Amino acid sequence: MVSLNFWDYLIIIVFFTITLSIGLYVSKKSGTDSNEFFLSGRTMPWWLLGVSMVATTFSTDTPNLVTDIVRTNGVSGNWVWWAFLLTGLLTVFVYAKLWRKSNVNTDIEFYEFRYGGAPARFLRKFRAIYLGVIFNVITMSAVTLAAIKIGGIMLGLEPWQTVVFGGVITVIFSAAGGFKGVVYTDFVLFFVAMGGAIGAAYYLVNLPEVGGVSALIANEAVAGKLSILPDFSDKQALITLFIIPLAVQWWSSWYPGAEPGGGGYIAQRMLAAKDENHAIGATFFFNIMHYALRPWPWILVALASLVVYPDLASIQEAFPNITDDKLGHDLAYSAMLTKLPSGLLGLVLASLVAAYMSTISTQLNWGSSYVVYDFYKQMINPKASEKKLVLVGRVSTVVLMVFSALLALVLQNALQLFEVLLVFGAGTGLIFILRWFWWRINAWSEITAMFASGIVSILLKLTPLGAFLFDAESGVFENYYEYPFVVLVTTIIWVGATFITQPESKEVLQSFYKKIQPGGPGWSKVVREAKAEGKEIVHAKEGWSVPSGIVAMLLGCVLIYSCMFATGYWIYGDYIYAGVLTGIAVVSGFLMTKMWSKIKSNIL
Repeated sequence: MVSLNFWDYLIIIVFFTITLSIGLYVSKKSGTDSNEFFLSGRTMPWWLLGVSMVATTFSTDTPNLVTDIVRTNGVSGNWVWWAFLLTGLLTVFVYAKLWRKSNVNTDIEFYEFRYGGAPARFLRKFRAIYLGVIFNVITMSAVTLAAIKIGGIMLGLEPWQTVVFGGVITVIFSAAGGFKGVVYTDFVLFFVAMGGAIGAAYYLVNLPEVGGVSALIANEAVAGKLSILPDFSDKQALITLFIIPLAVQWWSSWYPGAEPGGGGYIAQRMLAAKDENHAIGATFFFNIMHYALRPWPWILVALASLVVYPDLASIQEAFPNITDDKLGHDLAYSAMLTKLPSGLLGLVLASLVAAYMSTISTQLNWGSSYVVYDFYKQMINPKASEKKLVLVGRVSTVVLMVFSALLALVLQNALQLFEVLLVFGAGTGLIFILRWFWWRINAWSEITAMFASGIVSILLKLTPLGAFLFDAESGVFENYYEYPFVVLVTTIIWVGATFITQPESKEVLQSFYKKIQPGGPGWSKVVREAKAEGKEIVHAKEGWSVPSGIVAMLLGCVLIYSCMFATGYWIYGDYIYAGVLTGIAVVSGFLMTKMWSKIKSNIL
């Protein structure tokens, strides 16, 4: 447990005061109507939304998760989430403008815009609860679990104390300030969180027992964990940590913040942007910061922790008050932070609180928007006034916070939850990509995929079937085939259901095309039929930008991965690789900019 002095308390108090002041300052305008409360009147600039996206994913569980991954599988283990860059950039260059064109209030409202009839209405209401409440509560509980571990190690707080202290302040400004309060505070929270992470990494790597970057890299406990790419001679590591994430995971799995085709709180920010260009700029800025630069302070602290706390026994010995059900490698990050000096300690604690508040406030506002627009207004009170909708939004914000806090008290570690969420959404991602560009996707495709993925995952996780098929020692198949298996089975089921069921009506499909202008061969049948009926649903001035968007996405991937690798090699002191990768980043960035100009001008 650390000891805080006057300056530490002052930094934390000033931080809390600023955060609450922003929430209360914007509360009056945010409460005028539901559009202001959930989308800030669709007037947000790209830079503010981009910073908000980064701050939102800068949660307390993320450094814990990265630490767990690095200590268990090395730096290369991060490919399980680095692979989602492909999803992110596809959203930037293909889907961002489509979401902004839709002009819906939530991405769940999209269902009754893209599909029709009773299946679409059911899908919208069910997904509102499934994602906005159940999955949202699970995600927030993981963030709160990380806060519990940090509070327990650094401040000696009981789990319930951390939940109460952190949750009450967060829920006050979230319920009062709405989306505008969340975004404005995110701007402050980002700089506090980033400053704290960099400051902590610099100090901890230079601890006497670590000895600086050079000594850290040469340490035998760390040397085997440094590679950015997995060991290609280790078949299981190569397939699990690299091939499956890059070949299958990024497009097939629904995961909060990295949904194929955009969605969730990322979609909420795109929908709140001033226009399509601001939506695109925000998502691109987010992806650069999220993948290329931000992970390295966490990775350095994780590597340093291997020197100070080489195993779980050493963590348990240093912090005997931590119970067995909360002991895990993710605790090493919090354990390292206890070695910070006064002043910096206050800043880092404020940064961790900032990370927690930013993520939770976003999840609360986003989940509440589903409850209000896609469940309450659709199913309970269609004629509700704007004042009533705002009130329901504020009440549901509080309820979601309470549920997530209770669940957090029974969880053990962040990596455990990350893996469960990945498998539970396996096989559904392809639909979210194709539904914009293939007319044959219908509501039953999504309903079937959602239930198939969940049922198959439950069977593998909670019944003997999983052990029979994928047990590490006695299973029929190698255990790394479990995720592709869920994807394959789910995909076969939903594709079959798509062709067995009736397509959406001509009216629904033509209306969708006329507004969104998705283009491409996947809609040629709908365009031909509309033309034969004398309806003009194609805007002549718009060309099909998807091929150029995919090229820009690939160039963007080269740019960001090169920046990420170059940063790592500069830190490692491998200047030849670092220089080459920096050059590749510059060239790919130039080419990507040219391609983006081409997309904007519709010169295909």
